[in-house]
Amino acid sequence: MDFKQKARELVAQMTLEEKVSQMLHRASAIERLGIPSYNWWNEALHGVARAGTATMFPQAIALAATFDPDVLKKVADITSTEARAKYHAYQSEGDHDIYKGLTFWSPNINMFRDPRWGRGHETYGEDPHLTSRLGVAFINGLQGDDPNALKVAACAKHYAVHSGPESERHSFNAECNDYDLWNTYLPHFEATVKEAKVEAVMGAYNRTLGEPCCGSKLLMVDILRDKWGFDGHYVSDCWAVEDFYKHHKITDSPVDSVALAVTMGCDLCCGEIYALAVSAVQEGKLSEKDVDTAVERLLVARMRLGLLGAPQRPEYVNIPYDVVDSDEHNAINMDVTRRAPVLLKNDGALPLDFSKLSSIAVIGPNADSRRALEGNYQGTATRYITVLEGMRKIAAEHDVKLRYAQGCHLYKNRTSNLSFEDNLISEALIAAKTSDAIILCMGLDADIEGEEGDTGNEFSSGDKNDLNLPGRQQFLLEKVVEAAPNKPVILVLISGSALAVTWADKHVNGILQAFYPGALGGMALAEIIAGVVNPSGKLPVTFYTSTNELPDFRSYDMTNRTYRYFTGEPLYPFGFGLSYTQFEIGELIASKEKCTVTVKNTGARAGHETVQIYVKSPEQREIHALCGVASVYLEPGQGKEVTVTLSKTAFSRWDNNGDLYDIKGPHTLYVGFSQPDSRSVALYGAKGLTAQVQ
Repeated sequence: MDFKQKARELVAQMTLEEKVSQMLHRASAIERLGIPSYNWWNEALHGVARAGTATMFPQAIALAATFDPDVLKKVADITSTEARAKYHAYQSEGDHDIYKGLTFWSPNINMFRDPRWGRGHETYGEDPHLTSRLGVAFINGLQGDDPNALKVAACAKHYAVHSGPESERHSFNAECNDYDLWNTYLPHFEATVKEAKVEAVMGAYNRTLGEPCCGSKLLMVDILRDKWGFDGHYVSDCWAVEDFYKHHKITDSPVDSVALAVTMGCDLCCGEIYALAVSAVQEGKLSEKDVDTAVERLLVARMRLGLLGAPQRPEYVNIPYDVVDSDEHNAINMDVTRRAPVLLKNDGALPLDFSKLSSIAVIGPNADSRRALEGNYQGTATRYITVLEGMRKIAAEHDVKLRYAQGCHLYKNRTSNLSFEDNLISEALIAAKTSDAIILCMGLDADIEGEEGDTGNEFSSGDKNDLNLPGRQQFLLEKVVEAAPNKPVILVLISGSALAVTWADKHVNGILQAFYPGALGGMALAEIIAGVVNPSGKLPVTFYTSTNELPDFRSYDMTNRTYRYFTGEPLYPFGFGLSYTQFEIGELIASKEKCTVTVKNTGARAGHETVQIYVKSPEQREIHALCGVASVYLEPGQGKEVTVTLSKTAFSRWDNNGDLYDIKGPHTLYVGFSQPDSRSVALYGAKGLTAQVQ
């Protein structure tokens, strides 16, 4: 079937009002043309979200810590399988409500350029190459292998130059230079369009370089459509078009705002303002031809999904509902969840030897918090395992007594208005003093770190004011360490972003960064603490020592931001993560297309390791830049040859017009298990290999 021709034929039969009714996220039925109602708004950041039961994988930033595109593709494939099962089941009940469709507004591929941004945990971190590889893999997993028979439709968001501040997103103008625009903020969007053929792109709330992102000629026409050849549909962020006149002040009225957005190619409006497109056409401010183009794109998208009479793939339509949050899917979820946590510090205390313990204390506001598992844009799992529950299972298997104390509120100074400050501290100290080892579970959750309107706004509309542990957590940490001399104290950080745990780095025995680990996260963390699982995650973001090292949050200039430009010494660098075993790398053969090395597990435990390749060239502005990754799993004593394909931009950059140009060599490639900087080498305990290519 020629979808574009069929769409044109359908649109030609519609009245102007009927056409416009299809451009709202809550599209109306046109019964005389056989078009049912459809709600375009659905979410699938780490599993099907907001539509009842689904397998809940770790949050996006935790998935990024695997550094493994195969993991992302597997997660997305399971997500789309459950999405299909749920969609067809809902259809059988006549349910066309929000979050029930096949068009998913995921993934979020914005750059996590500043750790204060509350929505950073929705992303794949701070590096455009890693984000490109993971974003392409996730979209391929969602959409399937046939562009004319999409499993579900993915959406790359939020285009572009968008990462806070949340409190100003409706009026903010993100200014950046041409180099940063093309070499930091756009490469991953280009990859999702050109490589993954993503069906949809969502525009951001803010302006970029003076133009609103849902009405930008530069972003939407010149770059996305004309330069990259994007052929899918463009959707506004929710109620973003209203911001044109209300907050950005770049149009005079709602009708003018609609006319600008549609003319620039924003096909679908999340919100209701596009109903005014009828008036915009009647007043001569909007061409009906532009309306036709938008509706045609939207109908083509539905046809590619096997809707509106288009051919359906039986293997999609016939997926049984029993796959949703099934044991099979959760077994894979468990494997994925074990891959995500990052071991940041270990003085030898980890893994804990439970055979030598008689008791253990699990302390902290995130120890038994289901909310700390979830992140945002989440579904509902049938089972949640908090850290406390995971540790209880491990403790019971070894006949070890477990003590639990919340210790403090997540961000308040007491848990009851009738209590004194620090009302739970004494219980925590008692538990610590009477136990052989202590697990402290601290950090954040998505109620205080996230999107404007979705969070409790305890700090800055979901953003962080600083990188410190909130509330009385630092006080609890210090008091517990003081109360437990010569006992192993392990800090489990559950947060979606970097925290400046400089005191903890000096005073606790081990630190695990869990991010938001998903419904089964507590079990995976307990297994890592007990040595059942070997940690293998790598940081997809830089951990700084404080906000004093960072530029103004509102500045989109990349100077001194992220590992590629930061000139200070980080607390924990991007790409860093420890293991319980040891790996060696050797026999490097390098070219401008690929690197081949041998990796050997020289330790006593099986585990995953990530080969990372960074490049430094005389003409590049970056200190060094990631240009290749590969994950390898090895048994003790096992070695493998690993070949890593290098990024097409390893030895080139985009110019001010968005065209690639070669930069001069010789180029130095660093191949290892971390960055080549001195802090990474010191923390990891081993250097990588280097090679020069011309």
